[in-house]
Amino acid sequence: MGTLLDFPRFLLTSLVLVFFIFLTTPTIEAKIRRYNWEVKYKYMSPDCYQKLVIAVNGKSPGPTILAQAGDMIIVNLKNGLITENVAVHWHGIRQIGTPWSDGTEGVTQCPILPGDTFQYKFVVDRPGTYLYHAHYGMQREAGLYGSIRVSVRDGENEPFSYDEDRSIILNDWWHNSTLVQATGLSSIPFQWVNEPQSLLIQGRGIFNCSQLSPSSSDTGICNNTKCYPYHLTVVPGRTYRLRIASLTSLSALNFEIEGHNMTIVEADGYYVEPFVVKNLNIYSGETYSVLVKADQDPSRNYWAVTNVVSRPRKPPPGLAIFNYYPNHPRKSPSTPPPTGPQWDDTDYRINQSLKIKAHRDYIHKPPQTSDRTIILLNTQNTINGYTKWSLNNVSHIFPETPYLIAIKENLPHAFDQNPPPETYDYKNYDIYGKPNNTNATFGNGIYRLEFNSTVDIILQNANMMKEHSNDTHPWHLHGHDFWVLGYGKGKFDPANHTKFNLVDPIMKNTVPLHQYSWTAIRFIANNPGTWAFHCHIESHFYMGMSVVFAEGVDRVGKLPDSIMGCGETKGLRRP
Repeated sequence: MGTLLDFPRFLLTSLVLVFFIFLTTPTIEAKIRRYNWEVKYKYMSPDCYQKLVIAVNGKSPGPTILAQAGDMIIVNLKNGLITENVAVHWHGIRQIGTPWSDGTEGVTQCPILPGDTFQYKFVVDRPGTYLYHAHYGMQREAGLYGSIRVSVRDGENEPFSYDEDRSIILNDWWHNSTLVQATGLSSIPFQWVNEPQSLLIQGRGIFNCSQLSPSSSDTGICNNTKCYPYHLTVVPGRTYRLRIASLTSLSALNFEIEGHNMTIVEADGYYVEPFVVKNLNIYSGETYSVLVKADQDPSRNYWAVTNVVSRPRKPPPGLAIFNYYPNHPRKSPSTPPPTGPQWDDTDYRINQSLKIKAHRDYIHKPPQTSDRTIILLNTQNTINGYTKWSLNNVSHIFPETPYLIAIKENLPHAFDQNPPPETYDYKNYDIYGKPNNTNATFGNGIYRLEFNSTVDIILQNANMMKEHSNDTHPWHLHGHDFWVLGYGKGKFDPANHTKFNLVDPIMKNTVPLHQYSWTAIRFIANNPGTWAFHCHIESHFYMGMSVVFAEGVDRVGKLPDSIMGCGETKGLRRP
């Protein structure tokens, strides 16, 4: 048997050198960040009006997850709701290699039963601003949501600088429960959720309790003397990175800080070619980083304001205080809050969307052509007397067995194996007229995508059931980031797509579909799993406004037993 002495001298020297380098070179190890959360109902007064809120460890918004790119996140989530199931989605996290942790009930997992604890385990693979929220029923609207803030890896720099980093979630808020709302949406006659009572900034708002009838029993649970707006304290001369995120359930919003410019620098985790705005249009599921310098008169405070856009402004503005230190944080500004743009100025919103391009030094160029195009007509329908949202006249319903398990475990009877339509009669369809509901139906079929193929999705907005009515739809794709190729007013013509931006399009995970307009996106189907693509308006999603993509499921590893237990998977779950 040979020994080290038998090696040629240069090989022995090389081995010693490699071993020395291995011992002396510092290694950068990703951290494991563990969280133990319990989800429970709690009486809270986010806008002065007390109601039951779904809180995480007693908080709404829940705890912020702070991590660094490459870190592993482990969340042990206990469902303490007693009478309701739950699931939590990690919005914007692509779940590469862990599709079962996407937290989408009916798509990637069975719901977490009352009293059970479920472990979510995933890697935050890229820096940026992300979110988490409930993905079961309409529980997100009940307060189960929070921020995820992922910083760059050690030794990496961002293309902008700032002194402090803050997260702010914008929301809309109703006083009746989500269970009441869901029942109304599922009833004949249909009962709409109506407009929210309040707009919240970082979980806080001000509802005018005097609006309640003096004879109402609600007057005892509304108290304006024990309720204060959120305040953001700043030091004069410093620059702040504000990570603005929207988790509204209905409203498109415009955000403004009185007297201050904002420079948009990041969107959904990707760097933006910076541009300055007075106010920011933001749609549910979107995240933006803006830079704000505290460069105004420091002797006073200023308003931070959200207003509804795209819908009539029935709820009052959401107000917070941009507090210059050392002024008292509750000192009201001496001027009225700014009103922002007109709520029905669609051109203003489309133009701001078109300005969002990839940073010149961080352009991820899209494939110049696609392998497949799916056109999705967004409409309302009446099906068997029920009011539903539909795509190409199909209103999506989730099967009892989650798609990921059904495909991986070869359970073909769990859902319809016929795919939904890939287009609609765009030559003859009037997007400005009331739909006639021809062939409207329910369905739970899915789109199967060839692995590594390039897919274009064209979202086409059209009139709702009421004449001359149309809404803005924010669309969110799970498991992927996509290129935003373009926006356009009117009807999309597949024969003419010269408006596509193939040079410097921004990548995002959520994108608005503006009124009577179209939006085009492109993505690569390279993440094995099953992934929801849906309108992020809570009631619209609940009413069937979603599709599911499946790609490379045969490449997915062994599924954890913990995601099973419902539908045809009851016998697959082992203790």
